[in-house]
Amino acid sequence: MIAAQDLQTDFQFPQEADSQLSSDTDLEDPDGKNAKTGKGTAAKKGKKAFGEKAKGGGGGKLSGLGWVNGHRQENGMENMTLFEVVKIGKSATQSVVDDWIEAYKHDRDIALLDLINFFIQCSGCKGAVSAEMFRNMQNSEIIRKMTEEFDEDSGDYPLTMSGPQWKKFRLSFCEFIGVLVRQCQYSIIYDEYMMDTVISLLTGLSDSQVRAFRHTSTLAAMKLMTALVNVALNLSINMDNTQRQYEAERNKVIGKRANDRLELLLQKRKELQENQDEIENMMNAIFKGVFVHRYRDAIAEIRAICIEEIGVWMKLYSDAFLNDSYLKYVGWTMHDKQGEVRLKCLTALQGLYYSRELNTRLELFTSRFKDRIVSMTLDKEYDVAVQAIKLLTLVLQSSDEVLTAEDCESVYHLVYSAHRPIAVAAGEFLFKKLFSHRGPEEEGLPRRGRQSLNGGLIKTTVFFFLESELHEHGAYLVDSLWECAAELLKDWESMISLLLDEPMPGEEALTDRQETALVEIMLCAIRQACECHPPVGRGTGKRVLAAKEKKTQLDDRTRITEMFAVALPLLLAKYCVDVDKVTNLLLIPKYFDLDIYTTGRLEKHLDALLRQVWEVVDKHTDTEVLEACSTTYHYLCNEEFTICNRVDIARSQLLDELVDKFNRLLEDFLQEGEEPDEDDAYQVLSTLKRISAFHNAHDLSKWDLFTSNYKLLNTGLQNGDMPEQIVIHAMQCTHYIVLWHLAKVSEGSSSKGDMVTLRKQMRAFCLMCQRYLNSVNTAVKEQAFTILCDSLMIFSHQIMSSGREQLEPLVYTPDSSLQAELLNFILDQVFIDQDDDNNSTDGQQDDEASKIEALHKRRNLLAAYCKLIIYNVVEINTGADIFKQYMRYYNDYGDIIKETMSKTRQIDKIQCAKTLILSLQQLFNEMLSDLGCNFDRSSSAFCGIKELARRFSLTFGLDQVKTREAIAMLHKDGIEFAFKEPSPQGEGNPPLNLAFLDILSEFSSKLLRQDKKTVHMYLERFMTFQMALQREDCWLPLISYRNSLQAGGDDDTMSVISGISSRGSTIRSKKSKPATTSKRKLPEVEENSCSSSDAMWMNREQNVQTPLMMPSPHLTSTVLRDPKKMRPEDSYAAAYAAPSEQHPHQPVPSPQQHHHQTAMDYNTQVTWMLAQRQQAEAHQQQERVCMQYAKMRNHMQQAIRRGSGLMEDDEEPIVEDVMMSSEDRLEDLNEGMDFDTMDIDLPPSKNRRERTELKPDYFDPSSIMDDSVLNVSMF
Repeated sequence: MIAAQDLQTDFQFPQEADSQLSSDTDLEDPDGKNAKTGKGTAAKKGKKAFGEKAKGGGGGKLSGLGWVNGHRQENGMENMTLFEVVKIGKSATQSVVDDWIEAYKHDRDIALLDLINFFIQCSGCKGAVSAEMFRNMQNSEIIRKMTEEFDEDSGDYPLTMSGPQWKKFRLSFCEFIGVLVRQCQYSIIYDEYMMDTVISLLTGLSDSQVRAFRHTSTLAAMKLMTALVNVALNLSINMDNTQRQYEAERNKVIGKRANDRLELLLQKRKELQENQDEIENMMNAIFKGVFVHRYRDAIAEIRAICIEEIGVWMKLYSDAFLNDSYLKYVGWTMHDKQGEVRLKCLTALQGLYYSRELNTRLELFTSRFKDRIVSMTLDKEYDVAVQAIKLLTLVLQSSDEVLTAEDCESVYHLVYSAHRPIAVAAGEFLFKKLFSHRGPEEEGLPRRGRQSLNGGLIKTTVFFFLESELHEHGAYLVDSLWECAAELLKDWESMISLLLDEPMPGEEALTDRQETALVEIMLCAIRQACECHPPVGRGTGKRVLAAKEKKTQLDDRTRITEMFAVALPLLLAKYCVDVDKVTNLLLIPKYFDLDIYTTGRLEKHLDALLRQVWEVVDKHTDTEVLEACSTTYHYLCNEEFTICNRVDIARSQLLDELVDKFNRLLEDFLQEGEEPDEDDAYQVLSTLKRISAFHNAHDLSKWDLFTSNYKLLNTGLQNGDMPEQIVIHAMQCTHYIVLWHLAKVSEGSSSKGDMVTLRKQMRAFCLMCQRYLNSVNTAVKEQAFTILCDSLMIFSHQIMSSGREQLEPLVYTPDSSLQAELLNFILDQVFIDQDDDNNSTDGQQDDEASKIEALHKRRNLLAAYCKLIIYNVVEINTGADIFKQYMRYYNDYGDIIKETMSKTRQIDKIQCAKTLILSLQQLFNEMLSDLGCNFDRSSSAFCGIKELARRFSLTFGLDQVKTREAIAMLHKDGIEFAFKEPSPQGEGNPPLNLAFLDILSEFSSKLLRQDKKTVHMYLERFMTFQMALQREDCWLPLISYRNSLQAGGDDDTMSVISGISSRGSTIRSKKSKPATTSKRKLPEVEENSCSSSDAMWMNREQNVQTPLMMPSPHLTSTVLRDPKKMRPEDSYAAAYAAPSEQHPHQPVPSPQQHHHQTAMDYNTQVTWMLAQRQQAEAHQQQERVCMQYAKMRNHMQQAIRRGSGLMEDDEEPIVEDVMMSSEDRLEDLNEGMDFDTMDIDLPPSKNRRERTELKPDYFDPSSIMDDSVLNVSMF
């Protein structure tokens, strides 16, 4: 028997006599006969020696049994282990367990050895426990041996492998353990041998540092515990039944009492009690040996297994486990840092709170952890938040007093969440809290109507909607309540009654605000019923409806049409003057089934609806209401339905009246010699608004409105006193006219004359809008700009796509003046400070909502112009003025500008790079004009430009091959700009823009190694010999830029110290870095189709002779040269040899010719170089130390570049710092040496010896739990 306090973790197998076991496959044992048999003489005798197994047993093999030496036997052939049988899953688990039990009865050591190997192999270990190991080695020794034989090539093991086979294996593995205990529950588990061995093995494996062992054994132990809980529950039930039988027999009169039966029942109860105690000892051993350690394991999946199973135990055997001693583990783990574990905690608690019988035992737990559960409704993991809300809903059902008003309010607002599962769960909570309680006075209320129960609930919904103060989210609220309160939300009859019927005596009527909210909720419910998908922003889109859902959708749509066809005219008549209500009511016909007007003989109600819409148009000038009326006519004028003619007649009459009125008013308004008054202007504006709203959805071409609108706009330009709203709506109406005309021409149903007319109208209108860009009124300029951007996009070269080449005459390309005016508008109206924006807000900039609205408008304007750049409507280089604002206005427009840069780079990489460098040049020129030529490079302006260049550099990504030509062209333009303007202070001073090279150096890291050499050669074309000798601060940009081009290009760098020729240096560098050239071969630079002349400079390394240059001193490691070849004669002349002027097509002289020619022609240079050499010799002792250090580092880098891997048993190389302590010398060394610093991170040692010596407790509390959990006092 396993005692909880002295659990053995080592195998102890006493050698005793042979034994025989009775049958143990009968699950039905109501009398408990087998229970004691298993604990008889056979069970009490421990294990035999392996040498005795063959006695009387045929050497461990039995004919007719399913197992031989731990392997599955089929037709006398040994072929599969127990692990393989469970893995394949073709055999029924019941039969597999029965075969193992038969083998255990014959020789329990061999069967148990097979079970041990089953757990070892399920962990992914390739090793196996032999009989010798099983007999002579302790538990810890066996586990250490298996650890050494574990396959370390891959971190996968059966429980973590993907694929359907391994998912099925996990289920089969858990099922096997459960069936094994169930089949052995009457005898074998009480033999003090099998369970002791298995529990001891699993406890030891669960404490292993190998994750596979720990994970697999923890899962097995938890499933074993669950199976034992079922056994204990059955024993408890049998004990209760036996006790009742005993009490009933004992209460009989003495004459009828059977003493033999009483003794039998007493004996049975005693045996059951002994079995119960033994099972409890086993469960205690597993809980304290495995669960208590592994519920806080470092691996989240292991922790989740423990919490999931303890929830099962508490639900199955609540009498033993549903107490604070076990609940505290779930409460603590709710603070786990992994969402997977927190989720298991909540699902475990849901199973407990779902049962009303168990709620009374959870009062202390609820009071202690309620706040934590409420806070988890805002969990960053959506699944956890959903389950937390569902758990609170169960808590709410158990008791209304547990959750406070603050707790409920924290859940209420989640009905507006964008994540639909969270919103639906919160909607169910809201419904349970507010709508599910019915008093006795509500039982006799009618089902529908104002006085019905639903009428009161609808009012409650309206009150909640108003109190939440999120009036724009009515669709979200309806969607959240739809799954639990669809019947309530579909009670449109009660809603109509609340809106139309007069309140009963003593009943409080709805206020105007409440009626507006009710109309919005009613519209949202109609939309949800007809569209059957969540609102915009919640959900992934439309889904395929099932047949039942489609039928429900059609039925709801029919009900809506029949009900609102009658009620909608009445509602419009009542709320005709209310803008918000009328706007929502006019959207209801969108969801009608228009056939019902004919089949249901509802034509008179259609006429009433059309009359009410006409009346709404006549009374309102609000754009939103007028567009709703236009949309209603558009839906009702569907040619598929018979009511189309009736509606079309009404629409034509309405439009005839509007157009006639507009022409008449316009003639009076534009009459010469008279100044129009405000009343005339209002009449023109209101009529123009109505026409514009209808022109948006209806083709009004037959009324020929272009001439009158164009005349109105032209008069406004000439006089300059036209009201801004009239101009805005006139431009909008004219824009609609052009678009409808284009749609007609695109269909091919028009003549050639129509296309000519459209071309003239379009160009005249665009010219008119361009003239209005110079208007003094901001709103007019914004309207003109928006329409121009839309027109340029529509009539761009893309209008001919998709086989519409016949529209080529309509293509309109903006000239340079128009492009300039559009760009100036963006710079003046978009890139402004928030405080300076006072347009269209009536001076209410203190209002946060007004600021947000103004920012949104500016973002739309910028996006409209950026689309012109992206689609190549305007020149890409115009984007330079946009890109240079990237840093300053990053918070407001950063995403738009970044996306524009990305799209332009996809169109033309080189042109995009030119635009980026142009934007930096513009900022540099602006800085010079503000600060002058003697500016400080540490100033905020210069640092801002440099930071912008760094941001631009990051946008090119990591693939240097794709951006090779673009980056090179960027450097070319930057170098030319830097040397473009001479110094205003005369000769000997740096060029005016030389500091731009400091900005350009931010892009040097994006150059390939060979391109750095090419760019360096191109830079030398602009430099003179004197420039290379300069070391003053004003020349630092040139020095730093040259160094950035030489960094990483040691192959081609010549050193002042070494005096090695360029050819020899290159050869030795290639020898020392073979891995660099063998890893990847870069493609050759191809000709650029769009700017081949600019790209050819990259390939002129062999035919362009650069002026004489003096590179900055550059220290080179001695490891790059051969000491035997270091001769004093090879002095610095070769390093600075200058080629003579040659024709580009003449062959380049050999290095030897260069050397001799230089020695004869440049004596002055040689003299200077010899002086430098003497200075270098003065520091020779100092440099030896530095070179030794560099040599050691270079050796390490070469080892890594060659790809020589570090073996597991290799020690980490120790590099001793031998640098001198003088700070001045260190700075000199760092300035001259340009090594690539490389940190070597050795992988953790994985050899078997070290792995077995790790700490057994594999838990770090701080890594998985919040600090608040570890110090919380529980219960």
